[in-house]
Amino acid sequence: MRRLFLLFLLIFLGCKCFAFDVVYPKKNNVTINSKSTFFIGSSFTSLKINGNEVPLHPSGGFAYVVSLNEGTNTFILESENEKKIFTITRPIIKQPNWIPPKFFPYENKKYFYVTTDNSPLRATPVDSGINRMAHLQRNVLLTVDGEKSGFYRVVLAQDKYGWIAKTNVKPCENYEYAVLNGYDFEEDKNYYTYVFHFDKKIPFEIIEKNPMTIKFYNVKDKPDNTFTLEFPENLYFGDEKLIGYGGEYIENDFIWKIRKPLTINPKKPLKNITIAIDAGHGGSEFGAIGCLGDKEKDITLSIAKFLETELKHRGANVVMTRNDDSYVGLRERVDIANYTDSAVLISIHGNALPDGSDPNKISGTSIYYYYNQAKPLADVILNTMTTKLGLNNDKVRQASFALVRNTNALSILIETAYLINPSDNAKLISEEFQIECAKSIADGLEKFFVNNN
Repeated sequence: MRRLFLLFLLIFLGCKCFAFDVVYPKKNNVTINSKSTFFIGSSFTSLKINGNEVPLHPSGGFAYVVSLNEGTNTFILESENEKKIFTITRPIIKQPNWIPPKFFPYENKKYFYVTTDNSPLRATPVDSGINRMAHLQRNVLLTVDGEKSGFYRVVLAQDKYGWIAKTNVKPCENYEYAVLNGYDFEEDKNYYTYVFHFDKKIPFEIIEKNPMTIKFYNVKDKPDNTFTLEFPENLYFGDEKLIGYGGEYIENDFIWKIRKPLTINPKKPLKNITIAIDAGHGGSEFGAIGCLGDKEKDITLSIAKFLETELKHRGANVVMTRNDDSYVGLRERVDIANYTDSAVLISIHGNALPDGSDPNKISGTSIYYYYNQAKPLADVILNTMTTKLGLNNDKVRQASFALVRNTNALSILIETAYLINPSDNAKLISEEFQIECAKSIADGLEKFFVNNN
């Protein structure tokens, strides 16, 4: 009996001693270069920050924004039984006279080969943003006429250039432009396929316009050293939308595969469609931390498993990039979807915000895509989710995330809700909400394929 009493006493004292928890900032002494930040956490009693009452969500979660002055900022967090002091330093930064990087042209052109698979050929010399023209394989040959910052400028055609990071190429001897020895067109049950016969690997670009177009640069005996071929979507697709394509060199042949329209049963529109589900983060990669201390990696896995069950029930073939709390690399996740010939790749995440934002004012679901072919799917699923779940529509956005840069499938990334918004967070940790979230995603997929057929 005495042991039982001591156990209850320890639990009681523990509750009294740890009346509130702060998950962000992660340390009591941090440096943040922003005009404001926020405290994220939970409390089971009234809580004040520098004497100001902190509004608490019924779940106990809170998000409280504070302003930061340059230099040292001290914040005292107090409840009835606990006190913590946080010191946040905002650096005093003198604005330098910024000089934009200059382009340095070469007197004579130089020649390089690509050393890393999936090296981005960019439209601008910036290592971010929506500027990727293609992903080049190892040993693609490039002609360069200058440099800017950490990039070489790649000569593609007259007045047509690309940019590639210096770290992705090495110099080589001068070479002649490629010879195209014709191409073949093939068709099977699932794909339309072009096979272009070159004598060496050269840069290319696939453009998602109607008609869909592929361009090869540095081709000998072609106007402007460019070979262009259009895929007549209207002829082959009718009113149906593009659902995945891919292009790669196998030796010196370039293989361009375009997925045929899927056969849809209006009564069971997901039947036999292969869908890859990616639960964001995992293992040592926690992702965002919610107000109540829940990890994004656990929430995404739970929703992903409910979605797996729901899609299988509706007849889909489901591929999971992870089934447990394990780390899976970004490239590996995309490869899993491609090796299984998935028509759709859905990456599940929970959202967060940078310093300078107000988590109380931003909430809801957002969906990201990169290529135009995936935007209609993102639009339908977002509208379905926000309508059925009663969440704020936080918009469809284009972004350069690894999971949405896959072209073989319609690839989207769903930010289901904000872990650092107390109201959203309370929903995200609810199993009932997670099940409904999975159902609404499945409903959106069905609507898309019915409308696309």
